[in-house]
Amino acid sequence: MTDWIGETFTSDVGWTHLETLVDIGNRMAGSPGEREAMEATRDALDAVGARNARIDTFEIQGWERGDSAILAEDTTQECIALPRSPSETATGELVDLGYGLPEDFDRDLSGKVVVVSSTVPDHYDRFIHRREKYYYAVQAGAEAFIFANHVPGQLPPTGSVGTEEAPVGDIPAVGVSSEVGARLGRRFEGSEVTVEVMCETPMAESGNVHAELGPDTDEEVLVTSHLDAHDIAEGAMDNGAGTAMVVELARALAAREDELENRVRFVCFGAEEVGLVGSAYEASRLGDGRANVKAIVNNDGVVGGRTLQFHTSGFDALDDIVETVSDRFDIPISLLPEHLPHSDHWPFVVHGVPAYMIGSVSDDRGRGWGHTHADTIDKLESRTLREQAIFLTELVVEVAKSEHDVPHADPADIAAALEAEDKAAGMKVTGDWPF
Repeated sequence: MTDWIGETFTSDVGWTHLETLVDIGNRMAGSPGEREAMEATRDALDAVGARNARIDTFEIQGWERGDSAILAEDTTQECIALPRSPSETATGELVDLGYGLPEDFDRDLSGKVVVVSSTVPDHYDRFIHRREKYYYAVQAGAEAFIFANHVPGQLPPTGSVGTEEAPVGDIPAVGVSSEVGARLGRRFEGSEVTVEVMCETPMAESGNVHAELGPDTDEEVLVTSHLDAHDIAEGAMDNGAGTAMVVELARALAAREDELENRVRFVCFGAEEVGLVGSAYEASRLGDGRANVKAIVNNDGVVGGRTLQFHTSGFDALDDIVETVSDRFDIPISLLPEHLPHSDHWPFVVHGVPAYMIGSVSDDRGRGWGHTHADTIDKLESRTLREQAIFLTELVVEVAKSEHDVPHADPADIAAALEAEDKAAGMKVTGDWPF
């Protein structure tokens, strides 16, 4: 039966939920807007027929934005604070470290304010995450950290700092547009500048939204996303679209529930943007129950482009399953077997749980419009959401088939793979090394 394909291609459920999320406004972790998003997502999952829709709350380190500025000679340069920056003022000599590669920090930066790009050069063999650059600066003794967008258009980037053990960062951190970053390097390198960050850091509450379909089996497939977003934008692509996709998949799978051979549990995580807090909470809550998670199907960055991209973290069985669906529907995909330790699948993968991290192919380097004021719904198309929902519905049904054995990994093998992919050193710097 293929009626479900036509129903999915004409469904407006996912897109309507995306509109609901972006119209909330601020969905920052721990904010009233995040709570509103949790409640709306719980209700949407219930409305499409998923069972036991509920919210599981937990406490987090909150962060509330105040004013920020860079004072350079007689000018004030526009910036925004990076979430979980401390509320501090720091002064020092400006040093432009260009791309901010690990070797660029191999010096004494005491008394310095560093500015780095949000990207890496074409020839570099891996992407250097913002937090990795930040903690290289901290280790080298820098007074403050300035993160400059590589995408032009007067768009300062956001993105959190901090670690699980120390959720508020060590030194003040701000994001600036590509244009401001270039100006700082051209006019003020070697001059004394001051970085001011004002914010509040109260304790707050976040939560994960759960619902389920299928038989009451011990083994389960988790279909996931995160519903929080940074406070400066709508968070349409990152990650309203992922949560809208989960709701659309729940609608389609409810119509195919008799085909599900394992339980499918939908989990929309809170507090992803401040350190994968919601997914880490759920992975910890499950404890030994992680052994019953057959696979994670995590949606973070879907709908941004028409071709889906799958990171599979070295789980060969997941490669085979998604290629089967790709061949069945004659739909091309991008398949990347390496690890991507920056979304909600990751707290499970470190325990050996197989996982897809699903985004979409884009011509943009890095996040593109993501983590800026420009992450808005007008960049996305409902057609893409519907097309991808068809593919991903079939994928979930396929993963849930009892015939597919998806072995868990030894965490030691995950650690060895990260070493081989040259990702371990950076994770150790940021406090993200769990092995």
